[in-house]
Amino acid sequence: MSDSMKEVVETLDPVSRRLIPANIDSGTLVPLKTTLELRDNLSLGLAYITRAPTRYTNDIVTIARALAGDDAAKNLPHLRRCSKPVDLPPHLKSQFMNEGNGRTIHTGKSNWLYILLGPKDELPYDELLRGLASVDGIRDDIFIGIVPVPLLAPTSQVQANLWSQQFWQTVYRKNNPLGPHPSNICRTTSVVSRDASVWMTLAHQVARKSRDAGLGEPIGAVIIKRTIPGKFDSAKNEAFKSERSNSNVTQGSLATTEAAPGDMPETSTSHHSREPRNNDTIEDATGSDTSGPEQEAKETTQIVALAGDARWYQQEKVGRTGNPMGHAALRAISMVAQKLVRTENRAENTPDIMEFEAFQDGPLLDHEQVVFDAEHPCPDGYLCHDLELYLTHEPCVMCAMAILHSRMGRIVFRHRMPLTGGMSSEDRGYDICGNPTTCESGPCGGGRGLGLHWRKELNWSMLGWEWETDTVERLIVDPHLHA
Repeated sequence: MSDSMKEVVETLDPVSRRLIPANIDSGTLVPLKTTLELRDNLSLGLAYITRAPTRYTNDIVTIARALAGDDAAKNLPHLRRCSKPVDLPPHLKSQFMNEGNGRTIHTGKSNWLYILLGPKDELPYDELLRGLASVDGIRDDIFIGIVPVPLLAPTSQVQANLWSQQFWQTVYRKNNPLGPHPSNICRTTSVVSRDASVWMTLAHQVARKSRDAGLGEPIGAVIIKRTIPGKFDSAKNEAFKSERSNSNVTQGSLATTEAAPGDMPETSTSHHSREPRNNDTIEDATGSDTSGPEQEAKETTQIVALAGDARWYQQEKVGRTGNPMGHAALRAISMVAQKLVRTENRAENTPDIMEFEAFQDGPLLDHEQVVFDAEHPCPDGYLCHDLELYLTHEPCVMCAMAILHSRMGRIVFRHRMPLTGGMSSEDRGYDICGNPTTCESGPCGGGRGLGLHWRKELNWSMLGWEWETDTVERLIVDPHLHA
């Protein structure tokens, strides 16, 4: 084990240090792309442009804004409004220099500019022409051209430079309108990458144990809680505000009493209803504590749940898809929920022993039992809010939606499941399984990936990564399997 990895292990809780193997396999985190990044990053439209002496630029821009309206005029903020002739893309420079007296404009009058007026669909041509005719400097030589322009902002400086050469001068503003903010991804990747190999190695270990025990497929899941000193904890903050509010209402004074354990479910529900729409707000909502001890505290990480796949437990494997409630991700989430219930000191009702238990959310392996017996490190929040999930395989659509509903903060997985996975956004190729005997109707595959980790139409989003490694044994499963 390397020195850097030893430092990481020192920050883990005793349960984690007890379970992790001696050899930690290394890997690389690759951020998942959103559906918009892969499909709509180059959406072209047509825009009007004109040219005029520099001193008339403000007059022309004012006319364009008056015709298009403020909203339409601002929907291309990633494009330069004015461009010098020398800065035009080569094909536009050649086209406009050879049109009419354009050559004279470029070579003899360096104080002329090309001006982007706005989207063609938003500017009535006749009214635009009349407006430009009112400008003295170009009244006798009005030029209106149409050029293709990217309608969406670039997601990198490289892309902005490419579009500047292909279409029009484009500006990269260090944001990403098609997914999580680049700075958020970069910052969080640096945090997660420090110990991602530990949790992925542990997930592989429990996956093999589950397979060898005949419980299910070689699929494993690990859920952890990361505590960063000075980081704003939204769950605890909401719980504190709720306690203060309830006390003030009932007592009418500043005196407060400690909330009873049975009051916690209401606190969690209240926090759930006020959660941000996506994790940009959660990740960026940071605070600092000026107290001495907190300043020197180090980041700590605790394991909350550990689960292997158990779809074949208590039933035959031949000719069936297995129990869907026994998927590793669902079992791990349910174990977190049981820990929260246990913390609330609710009375335990011993259920009758049934011949078949659909919800396989009890520990079946020794490793699962060890983690399950440990207390939840932060039982104040909503289920899996701000927790991290590490999976050996990309979760199926059912598990992906369960992960979103649980308000998981981050997800990392190793093996993609192009036919059945719900997190990746890439288009699914044809004949992925390569087994004609399995797919009787012909080559399987095709269609678009769902990219459920980050969808604007959903009420929750999270950051996701694929963990790439060449040092760990691949856990092969049927490509049609729902992980």
